[in-house]
Amino acid sequence: MTALITKDPAVLVLEDGTRHLGRAYGARGTTLGEVVFSTGMTGYQETLTDPSYAGQIVLQTAPHIGNTGMNGEDVESRRIWVAGYIVRDPARVVSNWRAEQSLDDALVTDGIVGISGIDTRSITRHIRSAGSMRGGIFSGDAAALPVDEQLRIVRDAPQMAGQNLSAEVSVDSVQVTPATAERIGNLAVLDLGVKQATIDNLAARGFDVHVLPQDVTIDDIRAIDPVAVFYSNGPGDPAASGDHVELLRAVLDDRLPFFGICFGNQLLGRALGLGTYKLPFGHRGINQPVLDKTTGRVEITAHNHGFAVEAPLEGSFQSPHGYGAVEVSHVGLNDQVVEGLRALDIPAFSVQYHPEAAAGPHDANYLFDRFRDLVVTTLEEKK
Repeated sequence: MTALITKDPAVLVLEDGTRHLGRAYGARGTTLGEVVFSTGMTGYQETLTDPSYAGQIVLQTAPHIGNTGMNGEDVESRRIWVAGYIVRDPARVVSNWRAEQSLDDALVTDGIVGISGIDTRSITRHIRSAGSMRGGIFSGDAAALPVDEQLRIVRDAPQMAGQNLSAEVSVDSVQVTPATAERIGNLAVLDLGVKQATIDNLAARGFDVHVLPQDVTIDDIRAIDPVAVFYSNGPGDPAASGDHVELLRAVLDDRLPFFGICFGNQLLGRALGLGTYKLPFGHRGINQPVLDKTTGRVEITAHNHGFAVEAPLEGSFQSPHGYGAVEVSHVGLNDQVVEGLRALDIPAFSVQYHPEAAAGPHDANYLFDRFRDLVVTTLEEKK
């Protein structure tokens, strides 16, 4: 096990020139990405292995991280995806009977450069005021680079806006998980960064879950004779995913039931003809209040997104691309962001957050039941 507390220097550099000196954590070297903060008090392992965080340096607002270590059961995907990791106080001792390794060891194994021992509250407040921005963590020999050189490296890094990262996180070949409840049929899941908890929830609703690479065609989807299609969460700018939007329009034209979450919600919006935009600092954490307008119920939900859909919050409106009436089904109560869409004339809906939320909360898990009921009803109508 590597030493959890070191004296090796590290520095976090933001593109506006802000610098924070701390200690190296995880792998040594240089990493670049969009610096964002996540407000979850628990579930750091699920956060780290969520493919939606690809390309981002994640700051944990909770001050004490790593005390339960890492294990092989709670991972959401095949590796840690964050571009870098920022914590204030890494645990000195791993103290959980399920732990198989320390968080520090896991970061080293996957080559994730991190930094600890800095004022994460100050950085969070800065990002909330100035917005998410590019940053870099420099540790090991890179920590001694000239200040101007470090800042130049950060400013030369690509912006998150305009990036298509789906190919980096998607599977290379089809992976099938059989239904674990009474079987309904095959479900085509476009893997844009899908999490294991999503697959498990869909299988538990009676679907044989076919996880498909992000570059499949409509003919590939039709070939598995699906009863429905699902678009997963994932990283990147929805405006840079035109191929996925066109594929979804073909799905909607086939009148296949559709459910999308997070990135899938943004892509449904664009397929319907709506715009998307970048949020100032995004929503990331497990404590976001959302109103389900259908039931009037307020749910505490898990979020991880930096983009959102543009749509009127009240009443229904016509899809600019000809898919009939649409309404906003869910609204974020912190900032009135669109958190869900429901098509009224075709079998399609989506939400901006993560209803599977392996680390909790589980208020929105009913959405998988709603999707199953939509598919069953559609199949009955076809008969």
